[in-house]
Amino acid sequence: MDTINDLAADERTARIILAIASEPGDAVTGRMIRTVGASETVARVVSDAVPVGPDGDTWQRRLAPRINAEETWKVLAETERHGMRVLIPGDTEWPASIDALGDRAPVALWAKGSTALLAGPLWDRLTVTGARAATGYGEHVTTELVQSAVADSRVVLSGGAYGIDGAAHRAALTPGGSTVAVLAGGLDRPYPAGHADLLARVGKEGLLLSELPPGAAPTKWRFLARGRLLAALSGTVLIAEAGYRSGSLHTAARAIELGRPVGAVPGPLTSAASAGCHRLLRDGLGSIITGYDDVRELLHGARDGAHRAARERAGLEAEPLDQDPPRQGKAPDAPGL
Repeated sequence: MDTINDLAADERTARIILAIASEPGDAVTGRMIRTVGASETVARVVSDAVPVGPDGDTWQRRLAPRINAEETWKVLAETERHGMRVLIPGDTEWPASIDALGDRAPVALWAKGSTALLAGPLWDRLTVTGARAATGYGEHVTTELVQSAVADSRVVLSGGAYGIDGAAHRAALTPGGSTVAVLAGGLDRPYPAGHADLLARVGKEGLLLSELPPGAAPTKWRFLARGRLLAALSGTVLIAEAGYRSGSLHTAARAIELGRPVGAVPGPLTSAASAGCHRLLRDGLGSIITGYDDVRELLHGARDGAHRAARERAGLEAEPLDQDPPRQGKAPDAPGL
């Protein structure tokens, strides 16, 4: 029987082990992987020696009880049985935009469906999310905007929840449309249960994605942590309808931290279901969305920002071809001289 260290000799399996043991967004695990690699990180968790560094003792005591070979084999078997793939950094299908999360990036991603939907440029992907207890107005606006996005060849992401999320996925599942559902639990446990058929269809016609292994249950913290993925995977986050303390505002906050533009759809002033959108607009954190042209403008802004950042990294902040040509010959005398 293979020991944990034997299993962890393979980078992909080592990341699966760590994904089973750690919670999404665990910065200590992320820092360990960045510093010494996934295989050595597993070795340090199960070692008798306390890992060096801040929080090393606490981190080891938290993860070690969750690591065992039997559970690893079970997850590997369930991954295969359900037709899932495990993506890790370095894979062709790994979405580079998610690396912007740094040490809080996913250890691995479980995927079911077309991983090619993650391969396009960031500004071709749009996250649409909002209130679970959506009104007819919110679902109508969501459907209109998503149908326009699909017609504009954008991939629509959401969280698979009731309300705005469900409306976004349904509107994107049109001929030629593409959608990705990012879940807060294992892909073998579609949540909410009332969307089991919808999520099964997304897995067949689009893509299901999660940083949690098969068997993992969604929790309040995992729902919040999922928001950072929705923000990192998209060029723009659109909040179609949201209450004043809606969890979708957490996704908007993560997008703002990452420098992704946020759009908010205004609603009736008397509607509590739109209070979160109005909050974003009042605080200057979101741009007003009155139609798909406003969404397209935000996506174009994400594209231009990405191009500008790439030029700066390449040392091309000042492109010679963009500058005025030097004057030839003697400059004319100033008047009166």
